[in-house]
Amino acid sequence: MSTPKLFETVANKLEDWLTAFVAYLPNLVLAVFIFVVFLFVARFIERFSKKQLIHIHLDETISRFLSRLIFLGILTGGLMLSLSILNLTGTVTSILAGLGIIGLALGFAFQDTAANFMSGIYITFQQPYAIGDVIETHDGIMGNVVDVNLRVTKVKTFDGPMVYVPNRFLFQENFTNYTEEGRRRIRIDCGVSYGENLELVEKVALEAVSEVPGKIRGEDVSLFWKGFGDSSIDFSVNIWLEYSRENRTYILAKNQAIKNIKKAFDEHGITIPFPIRTLDFGIKGGEKFSEQLDKSQLSIRNTKD
Repeated sequence: MSTPKLFETVANKLEDWLTAFVAYLPNLVLAVFIFVVFLFVARFIERFSKKQLIHIHLDETISRFLSRLIFLGILTGGLMLSLSILNLTGTVTSILAGLGIIGLALGFAFQDTAANFMSGIYITFQQPYAIGDVIETHDGIMGNVVDVNLRVTKVKTFDGPMVYVPNRFLFQENFTNYTEEGRRRIRIDCGVSYGENLELVEKVALEAVSEVPGKIRGEDVSLFWKGFGDSSIDFSVNIWLEYSRENRTYILAKNQAIKNIKKAFDEHGITIPFPIRTLDFGIKGGEKFSEQLDKSQLSIRNTKD
């Protein structure tokens, strides 16, 4: 093919493409316009639906999740309508089929991510815990829940660091929710000397902790004797406290209860003994300590003489 003929063919092809583009331009502009309109409408409805769901006292996490689904649904509808205007219905079908295959492959490749996502949906709707709760995971992570999304739960520990816990662990493993019941018990272990009057000890200890911060009114404080220790008779004091998202005085109450018991025991002359060990040198094959001491003193005197 000669060069002029080649240029003529290319020019004709470009002219055909330009003509087709000009003829196609109105549909393209309309499709883009409709998609942009759907995008703005989806964003507006997402914000509006989230506010309304929260207004009817639905949990914030669930409201955010549902409003996001509404946004994606409207946006998907706009995309499908735009592609239909462009006469790309067959393309849409191919895209959906391809997305199905890709989704299946990604499901096998990202099983943990998919498990976290499904667990996040369960946690969002069933709400075994919510933002503000104090939880402890099976591996000892304890703190306040500050965010719950579809992949992880953010827990701010009492020491300060933020821990990102995958949702599947909280879905598959056991965990403890300390604030769900609205109350929590503190237990203070202590011991007194064998020579103390146990009735007096019990009375003084119960009176000492009767007014600690956060104690539930009408809930009696209990004291249980645990047994005979090495150097003390041991007991535990149990106090029920109000414990919710807004009121968490557990540490303050425990500190105050310990100080109150120590102060009350000091005022009544009740002894909290420290561990005592008695050394006996009179076992078989050995000598008594007093005999060894006498021998040592005698040896010292002989040395001086």
